[in-house]
Formats: sequence, structure tokens, C-alpha cells
Amino acid sequence: MDRRDVLKLSAVAGAAGVITLAPVDFAAADDPAGPSGATTAAPSPSGPGGDLTRTVTGHLPTGVADFVYLPVQVPHGIRQIAVSYTYDRPAVPAGTLGNACDIGIFDQRGTGLGGRGFRGWSGGARTEFAISAEESTPGYLAGPVEAGTWYVVLGPYTVAPQGLDYSVTVTLTPGERGRTPKPDYPPEQVKGRGRGWYRGDCHLHTVHSDGKRTLEDLAALARAAKLDFINSSDHNTSSAHPQLGPLAGDDLLILTGEEITTRNGHYLAIGLDGGEFVDWRYRARDDAFDGFARQIRRAGGIVVPAHPYGTSLASQWKFGYDNVDAIEVWNGPWTTDDEASLFTWDNLLTGAVRRGDGHWIPAMGNSDAHRDPDVVGLPQTVVLAEGLNRKALQDGIRAGRSWIAENADVQLSFTAVGPRGEHAGIGERLQVALNAQVTVSLTVSGVPADALLRLVSDEGQVFAAALPASGTVTWQTTASLAAYVRAEVRHPAPAGTPAGLLGPAVAITNPIWLGRR
Repeated sequence: MDRRDVLKLSAVAGAAGVITLAPVDFAAADDPAGPSGATTAAPSPSGPGGDLTRTVTGHLPTGVADFVYLPVQVPHGIRQIAVSYTYDRPAVPAGTLGNACDIGIFDQRGTGLGGRGFRGWSGGARTEFAISAEESTPGYLAGPVEAGTWYVVLGPYTVAPQGLDYSVTVTLTPGERGRTPKPDYPPEQVKGRGRGWYRGDCHLHTVHSDGKRTLEDLAALARAAKLDFINSSDHNTSSAHPQLGPLAGDDLLILTGEEITTRNGHYLAIGLDGGEFVDWRYRARDDAFDGFARQIRRAGGIVVPAHPYGTSLASQWKFGYDNVDAIEVWNGPWTTDDEASLFTWDNLLTGAVRRGDGHWIPAMGNSDAHRDPDVVGLPQTVVLAEGLNRKALQDGIRAGRSWIAENADVQLSFTAVGPRGEHAGIGERLQVALNAQVTVSLTVSGVPADALLRLVSDEGQVFAAALPASGTVTWQTTASLAAYVRAEVRHPAPAGTPAGLLGPAVAITNPIWLGRR
């Protein structure tokens, strides 16, 4: 990268490192080289609107900052801004990371972390996008193209040893500003639905990020999966929110949210105010996560780390669990990283026992469905809520009054009863003396006939049995022997599975806590 191409290189406090390139100035029509010295095409008319186009090329070395900002000086009288980009993908040795580069844009209000300038992000899912007042490419926010300095943002996710050669073309279309459609956010409740168990999938993707399904596809699949609620969670954008209203109904509550994909892990914002955007441009070392967790809660949402042991680059959770509301321990079809997440969560439960302050972090599961053949509702979180509305569902998830099911056919009841009829369900505490006898009961249906029923306490597995004909197993203990107990239903271990390893999950519950705090 030539020095004359760079105006600023900094590791911004509270944000990942950034580079700002020299600006693309559309006013400099008589300067074919452009002010940055990069290869730049002069403005050229294309059609009756007299579109103005410039192309900037450059090279990014290995070790470049997380984000590269290309300022674009937008003059008055512009109706639409369109951007396309390409980058090279040289061959690399096996085991070496090649080139991958994301893209997005901020408007004249600036690139400040968490600021108002965000206008869209498509990651690596698109090679071009356009924004006008009337409409925008999915992933981007429609609205006026105001005069001032806009910023195309390149996110070199990985860079090959040879470096990354890029080309960015910006086209401005002059014309009268159109009218931005009024947002149609979904309602926050389904009226007439009182206390009950509600099934939902809170981690879903569409064409507004790297998914292949439309919003209409997503709503239809949610209904086919017999879900009561879903959460819109496209990567790093809120662009789907204003279009979700018509897709909700008396049979489906749609929450507006986001999956925030940082360089040190991904997390879900579930049930945000419509249109709320949460920034992702930071690492664990930047000390920014807590501030955005507070933003999410101010905007009515909850914070849930997604797939903590995800296998893709930068998806492993590195921000800790001190400031989260739940943990996604089951993500899509059951794999070894889900098993690792489950072990970590169980260790956190034991830590809560040691602290003795009553605070613990519940588990949830979601599909993370992107495209066919991903199954919406595999898995799903079943929440006991006072109603089918945003706040009640969040309260249920936050309190751990929930369990995770492979599909809507799986039914489960899990209770603990004390010697005097004291009763507690999932996520609750059975208030009994340490030496009082407790009877734990697990009843399941809609599961495979060869399923394994398993009870786990802070000591580990304390009971396991093949599914009985009645579908019910019981176990007796005391609060002195088990500070909590939780239940699992498992498929048989596949042939060839090493001894001691379990089969995929069918259902997982949050714990019932035993004893007085």
C-alpha cells in the first residue's frame, strides 16, 4: 500500500484498527488520476441521468487493519449511490488463509463506533449494492443520499501472504430525491395469547445478510415448523426490520434483532426496538462489548453469545459471560462444538453454585438457518411466558424458564417435588431443606423410541435410562447431594462413536435448583 494512498492508520480506542484512504472526489472531474494517486477513472456519463463513476484500485498487505475506509466526496443533487467491488483470490498453500474481503458503507454522518452513519453491510455476500431514498439493496438502509463525505468500508477478513488487490467502483446518479417508505415494523405482541409454552427460533438469516431466503420464505418456513415466534438476526444490519410487519400475524410473533459478528465471536441481540443497529467493529481487547450490551438492553433486547465454539474463523466467543443474558448452547444440527458449548455452560452453572448469589446464565438453542437444506426450528427454544409478546418471552429466556427441542413434535415435562408437596419447574428453585427428599420427574413424548433419558447435576450424570414405555422416569435426591438437576434426551450414539461419548441431543432443559439459597 503506497503512502500517498493512506491518510490515517490508527488503533482507535474502543474500536478495531482502521485505515482511512485518500478520498474519492467527484468534483475533480478534470483529474484522471484522482487525489489519492490510485488508479481512478474520470467521471463518465452513462444514460440520461449523466451518472458519475470512479474506480479506485489498491493493494492491502498481510496484517492490514480490520477495516479500510474509502472516503467518497458526494456532491449535492445525487439521487443514488451504487458501489461494486472485486478482489483477487490467489492460490495459497494448504492450511494458509486466502483472501476474503467484506464490504459496507457509512454516510456523511461519519464512521464513529455505534454512531448514526451506518447505511448498510453485506459482508462477503454481495459484490455490489445501491442506495437511494426510495429503495436499497437488502442489507442496506434506504434513505436520502445527502451531500458530504461517505465511506465505503472494506473489511479484509483474511489476507493471503501475497496481499490483497482490490478494485472499488462508485457510481453516483444525479436526480431529484425520492421519498423513503415509512417503516412497517412488526407488532410486539400477539393479542389474546396468555401464559403458556411458546416455541421459537431466534437465530435466522435471509438475503439481508448471507442467507439465500427472502423474508417471505423465512416466515413461511417458521409457520411450517409450528413456531410461535422468530427473531430476525441478519449479520451486522437492521435492514430487514422495516419490512417485517406484513409477515407477522396472529399465529407468528416476529422480533427484530441482529447477529453481531465481531472478530472475536458472534452474539445475538434478540428483540430490539425496530430499526436499532448494533455495531460490530471491535475485538475483545478493545473493551467495547459491555457498552454495546448496555445499548441492546436500552433498546429492549437481550444479549446471547452464539455458537461459542463455532468452527469458522473469528466465530469463537472471547468476551466472557459476565454480561450476557443467555448462551446459545445448541446451534443447528448437533455437532461436537455444541457438545463443547454444553460442557462450558454446565461449568458455569457449577460456578453459580459456588458463588451462591442466585445468578446463573440460562441456555437456549436456535437453528442459524441460512439456506436450503438448513431447517428452520432445528433446534427451537420452548419458553414459558406470560404471553406471546416481546417482553414476556425475553423474561422467560432470561429467567431460564425454557428448554430446547429438536423439533415441534418433542414434548417434555420436568419437575421436582419436595416432601410437603413443594413444587418447582424448569428454571425455578425448589425451596427445601438440604436433607429433605426430592423427587425429580421427567416425562417426554415425540422422541425416538431408542432415545436415552439423562439427568445431570453439579456432580455430573446422576441418572440415565432408555426411554420407558410410559415416557416417564423419576429420580430421588436431596439438595445436599444435588444443587441443581437438569435433563437431556439423546439419540443413540452413532456406530463407531468412542466409548463414553453421547449421541446427538433431542432435548435439553435448563436446571431446576434445589435447596434454599
